[in-house]
Amino acid sequence: MKKKITLLTLAAGIFFGSNLMAQDSLVEHLIMACETDIESYCSQVTPGNGRMLHCMAAHEDKISGQCQYAFYQAATVLEQLATAVAYVASQCETDIETHCRDVAMGEGRILMCLTENEAEVSDACNQAVSDTVGE
Repeated sequence: MKKKITLLTLAAGIFFGSNLMAQDSLVEHLIMACETDIESYCSQVTPGNGRMLHCMAAHEDKISGQCQYAFYQAATVLEQLATAVAYVASQCETDIETHCRDVAMGEGRILMCLTENEAEVSDACNQAVSDTVGE
């Protein structure tokens, strides 16, 4: 189990590092779509550690349709990202351990390692990276 968690963490580092801009855009989209709701129901909440999310959840019966839809869109994107991470982790487990063991996670370094070692990385891993990153 610890090995799977480590691999998922490594794979998450691949995507969270390479998709940082997309994540920022997602947060910005939520803030823009929910601005009125945040001001109405959560303006006294200090952001961080999930407090704003908890506040919005506590008022879910009152938030606007626009804000609800933005949360739905964000959840869909995060679900797709989690699926991609799990897929790459399962297909690249051996390759990450073999070729990228000493690479620090984050900022797309593991993805870069897999790409730099493309010739030695398994076909299944190369395909998973290609499928999820779109290169």
